[in-house]
Amino acid sequence: MTGLRVVPTRRHGQERLYVCLGDGRNLAWYDREAARVNLLSEASRDAVLEALGPFLTGPVTVGPPPVPTPAELARLTLPPDDDLAPNRPGEALHLALDRDPAPAYRLRPDPRRRALAAEQAVGEALDRLDGAGWHTLHSIPLPGGDRLHHLAIGPAGLFALHTVHARKQRVTVTDPMVAVGRHEPDPLLRRVRADADRASHALTAEVHPVLALVGPADVRVTAPLRSVRVLQDTDLPDLARVGGVLKPADIEALHAAARDRRTWGRG
Repeated sequence: MTGLRVVPTRRHGQERLYVCLGDGRNLAWYDREAARVNLLSEASRDAVLEALGPFLTGPVTVGPPPVPTPAELARLTLPPDDDLAPNRPGEALHLALDRDPAPAYRLRPDPRRRALAAEQAVGEALDRLDGAGWHTLHSIPLPGGDRLHHLAIGPAGLFALHTVHARKQRVTVTDPMVAVGRHEPDPLLRRVRADADRASHALTAEVHPVLALVGPADVRVTAPLRSVRVLQDTDLPDLARVGGVLKPADIEALHAAARDRRTWGRG
C-alpha cells in the first residue's frame, strides 16, 4: 500500500494524526494523548505503522477504535480537505493577509488586522465553551465568497455569530442599522439575519443570529430587536447558562454535518 498521507489536526490542545489514502479516505488515526493507533482495517496495520513511524513517540496500543457514535463515523469518512473543524478564528483573514500583506509603512492600520483580532477574541471565547458541551466552527466559507464568522452549537441551540471590531468606540443599534464610532451607519443586522438564515437552510435546523461586538466603550440599542441578539465578547460565556434545547446526540450530529464543507456548497 503506497501513497499514504499523514494529516495532523489540533484543536483545544489535543492532537491527532490521521493516515489517509491518496483520495482522502481515512485508514487510521494516532491519538498522542491516549498513546493509541486506531485502525479502521486490520489489513492496513503494517502500512499505517510504517507511515506513522516518524511520529510515534513511544510504546502505543494498536487496534480497532472504540465503538464510534454515528457522528464520529461521519467524521472519520470526511476527507481532510472538506473538514472545516481545523479552521482557526479568522481563517480567511489569515490567508488573505498571507497572500496580500499590508505595506510596511501606511498611515492607518490595515483594517483586516483589526477584523482578525476581533474574530480571534470571539473565537477564543466560544472555544472555551467546549467543556460545557459546545462545539464551535470558524470562518465557514459560503457560495459567492461570503462566510460565517462563527457557528456555535450547544445545549442552548445553534448560533451564527458575526463579529465587529468596536474597541473603545460607542455602538448604536437602530434595527437594522449599526453605527460604530464615527463611521456611517450600516444595515448590518440584515447581514447577520441573512447569515443565520443560510445556516438554517443548510443544516435544516433553527439558527439564531448574533452580532458580537468586541471591546466597545458603550452599546446603545434604541428599540427592541427582532430575532437577533447583540452581545459583547465578554457576554459570550453566558451562552453556557442558557436553558437546554439540544440533547448531546443532536449536538454531535449537527456538528458532524456543519463541519463538512459539502453541507454549505463550494465556497
